[in-house]
Amino acid sequence: MGYWRSLRWKIALLVAVACCSIAFIVGLLVHGSTYDRSMNDGAARAYTALDGALAPSRGSADGADSVDVARVVYNPEEMPAELVRKAREDGRADLYDESRQYSPRMWAAERRDDGSLAAVSLDMTPDQLSRRALDRHMWKYSLAALAVIVPLSAFAAELPNRRLRRVARTARRIASGDLAARTGAGRRTGDEITEISASVDTMADSLQDRLLNEQRFTADVAHELRTPLMGLVTSAGLLPEGEATELVRDRVRVLRTLVEDLLEISRLDADAEQADIRPVPLGEVVAESVARTGLVARVTVSGKPVAATDPRRLDRIVANLVTNAHRHGVEPGRERATVEVTVGERTVVVRDHGPGFPESLLADGPRRFRTGVAERGRGHGLGLTIALGQAQVIGATLTFANAADDGGAVATLRLPG
Repeated sequence: MGYWRSLRWKIALLVAVACCSIAFIVGLLVHGSTYDRSMNDGAARAYTALDGALAPSRGSADGADSVDVARVVYNPEEMPAELVRKAREDGRADLYDESRQYSPRMWAAERRDDGSLAAVSLDMTPDQLSRRALDRHMWKYSLAALAVIVPLSAFAAELPNRRLRRVARTARRIASGDLAARTGAGRRTGDEITEISASVDTMADSLQDRLLNEQRFTADVAHELRTPLMGLVTSAGLLPEGEATELVRDRVRVLRTLVEDLLEISRLDADAEQADIRPVPLGEVVAESVARTGLVARVTVSGKPVAATDPRRLDRIVANLVTNAHRHGVEPGRERATVEVTVGERTVVVRDHGPGFPESLLADGPRRFRTGVAERGRGHGLGLTIALGQAQVIGATLTFANAADDGGAVATLRLPG
């Protein structure tokens, strides 16, 4: 049936309103026309009956046969007051009397030469019943037509709605990262939906080209930097020991890490990474990963969880999360961050007690070369991006949130079952 607020049902509702409006207007016109004709015919018959009833008194024999057709009323008190007033003013008058709902009458009155009034009335009940029957038939057949037209309009609206939903699904796939998604509309011209579909495909082609160019540029830069960087690392190792030498070596290590991160991101973007899945003791692997970072973190393991995953990529994810927590999660008044790593059944939670993740990261995910806000410290912003990419390779989900109690950053890795 579809969602009742969808375009399909809005179109059906619009058609129903249009049909009801047309039926109402036509019904009013037909009702008014029929009513006017009935009044004119009734008045004409009433005048004919009056003339026939008064013909003998005028010396005419034309109405002799009509005397018994209508009873002549001479007493004004038996006539409607409005009819009396009009007849005295105009000489002749007619009036449709509906004071008795189920017995309406049409009056015709005439002022005689001596100033007295004469009037006759005809029963209009058959005309009233005919008009009411016509009204009932108009409403009945209008509702019957509406019952047919609305479902047909909803069915007819389903085809363009189906095309629009396909465009929406394609746009969502593109937004989720599938730049190969297309609507299939091609470049042909047609109605507005075809133009929208073609525009979405054109947009996806442009985005895909730009992303591929960016990925190639990142990979080319990283590869071009790797060769001189190796020479720089070797040269830094040959420098004499000293404070300046240590500073140079530290900057070289940072540069080397950046280049390696860029190379890893280029491989992730190119979908060139393949996971080596096997059962591993989750608690032990996480503890070893934390130890290899050389950073202090409290590791808590619940039970003896075993997960099927790629230990090398899991190590990379945990190391990046712990490093990010130490780099950006320092509490005010402390020299270093307090990092907690909790390992459960197929889950790894890394938490710090610092200022937490920025709202932009929580809303849109990690961005390259962007750390969010100043309170989260400095860095090139690739650690969380790489962790998220490696999590996708092993089929895991990595989510980011802020703790409800102190606002510290919480990264949760959920491995597949």
